[in-house]
Amino acid sequence: MNLSLYTIRAFIIMDTDGHRVLAKYYRPKSHPQGEPKTLLTLKDQKAFEKGLFAKTKKPTGDIILYDGHLCVYKHSLDLVFYLISSPDENELMIHYALNAFTDALHMLLRNQVEKRGVLENLDLVLLCLDETIDDGVIVETDSTTIASRVSRPRADTTEIVINEQTLLSAYQTVKEQMKQRIGQF
Repeated sequence: MNLSLYTIRAFIIMDTDGHRVLAKYYRPKSHPQGEPKTLLTLKDQKAFEKGLFAKTKKPTGDIILYDGHLCVYKHSLDLVFYLISSPDENELMIHYALNAFTDALHMLLRNQVEKRGVLENLDLVLLCLDETIDDGVIVETDSTTIASRVSRPRADTTEIVINEQTLLSAYQTVKEQMKQRIGQF
């Protein structure tokens, strides 16, 4: 039985042609079972991704066992999001984490979760991923919390409107203060 917090081995985004858009493989050295021995080289990763996409290119399910890995995936327009873990992990927890990530991404990208939008906002996507998964550990599963931590700070909503009236009143205030100061001497 695996009682470790390190549940995620990889996060992958692929387009509908099977090409990698983003991939992040986790190999924590502090894992109780040591570093994973699979998917170490780019060649192995590409072969794994190609086979995985061949099995999941049709949006028929959302959880499969492939090549000794538990793969939870979700289709979104022209992208497929994957979370890869060991086969003895809790599928529901992995699925919940993937749904939280994609829902937060929908909030951040204003429902424009497509290849172009992801590539143009790669910084937000990576921040969102880091707020969801940290070195293979699922740290947040609430999409609203993830999106609020990642979102760019908005400009102050109490904008100062400068027009002739405000300039005139500022001039009058300075004029009166000057009269008071001169009157004190």
